[in-house]
Amino acid sequence: MNILVLCKRQYSARDLLSDQYGRLYEIPEGLARLGHRVHGLASSYRPRPHLERHVSPAGVVWRSANAMPWGPFHARRAVAGVIADCQPDILWASSDALHAIWAVEIGRTLHIPVVIDLYDNYEHFGLSRLPGISRRYRDACRSASGLTIVSHSLARHVQQHYPASGPCAIVGNGVNSAVFHARDRSDCRRALGLPAGATIIGCAGAIQADRGIEDLFEAFQLLAEADPALHLAFAGPRDGTPSRYRHPRIIDLGILDWREVPLLVNALDVAVICNRDSSFGRYCFPLKLSEALACGVPVVAAGVGDVNEILGAPSQRYRPGDAHDLAQKLQQQLSAPANGQAASTAARDWQALAGDTADLLAMCLQRRPR
Repeated sequence: MNILVLCKRQYSARDLLSDQYGRLYEIPEGLARLGHRVHGLASSYRPRPHLERHVSPAGVVWRSANAMPWGPFHARRAVAGVIADCQPDILWASSDALHAIWAVEIGRTLHIPVVIDLYDNYEHFGLSRLPGISRRYRDACRSASGLTIVSHSLARHVQQHYPASGPCAIVGNGVNSAVFHARDRSDCRRALGLPAGATIIGCAGAIQADRGIEDLFEAFQLLAEADPALHLAFAGPRDGTPSRYRHPRIIDLGILDWREVPLLVNALDVAVICNRDSSFGRYCFPLKLSEALACGVPVVAAGVGDVNEILGAPSQRYRPGDAHDLAQKLQQQLSAPANGQAASTAARDWQALAGDTADLLAMCLQRRPR
C-alpha cells in the first residue's frame, strides 16, 4: 500500500520529528517495516522551519509545514506536494478534529479511502470548542472508511454517538520494550540521585490538576506522617498543583528526557497513575500504566476507563478523587506488592500495533468501491 499520514507535529509535550516519539512516529515506522510505502505530512501548530523531506530509519518520508494561523487547512500546498510524490492508495489521519475533517475532504477529492485515528477523545480538545468543529468532526468519523481507536472505552463511546460506516479496530498505544523493561532498582535510584534505602512512590507524566494529580500528593501526606522512610518522586510537565504541597520528602525531578523516564519508573516501589473520571480520563489509553507493567513495577491506578479492564485486582485500583482510598491501596501494595496477570496483556509493542493498523487499512482498501 501507498499510505499518506496526516497528523500534527507537536503532541504530548514532544515533537514528532525531533524527538522521534510516540504513536504518530512509531506506527508509520512499523507500517514501513512491513513493506508499505509511507509518506507523512506533520502540521506544526508552533512556528518551525518548513521541512521538505526527512527520511526516517524505516524509510518513512516526512514533510512538515506550519499550520498556523488557520489550522491544517493552511498546509494545502504542502499536502499537494506530498500527494504528487506519494500517489497514495489510502490516507491515515490522526491528532485532532481538524485533521479528521481535513482528511475526509482530501479523500473525497482524491477518491481514496480515509481511516481516522482516534488516539484520544478529540471532542475534549480545545479546538473542538470552535463553532461547528465538533459537528463536522462527528460527520467525518461517520463518513470515514474506517477508524483506529485507542481504547475500548472510547470505541464504545464512538459507536454509541457517531459510528463509522466502515470497520473499526482497537489500536492502543505501544510500549517501547527497548527502554521500558525491568531494571535494577538501586542502579536507577543512583542514576537519578534518589535515596537508596527509602520507600518511594511516584509517577512520571502530566503533573496536572486535570489528571487528578492532587490525589497522589494528598495520599502521600496521609501516609508520610506514619512512615518516615516514605518518599514521593515525580517528573513531567506540570501546572501549579505541586507548588501547593511542601514536604522535605517530596522529590521533584523536573521534566526528564523520555529515555530517562524508565529509570524513574524502575526506581519506584509503587508507581501511581492518577486520572479523573472526565471526558478525557474515561476514554484515554492508560499508557503510563502499560509502561509501569512492562517494567514489572507494582502499580495503583485510578479506576477509570480501560484501567478497569487491564487491572482485575481491586487492590490495584482506587476511586478517582479519593485520596484516602489511594492511600489505603498504596499501603496494600507496599506490604504485599502484586501486578496480577496484567503485564503480559497490557504492554504490546509498536510493531504489533502497526500490524493491526495495516490489517484495517488493507480491509478498507479492499472495500473501496470499484
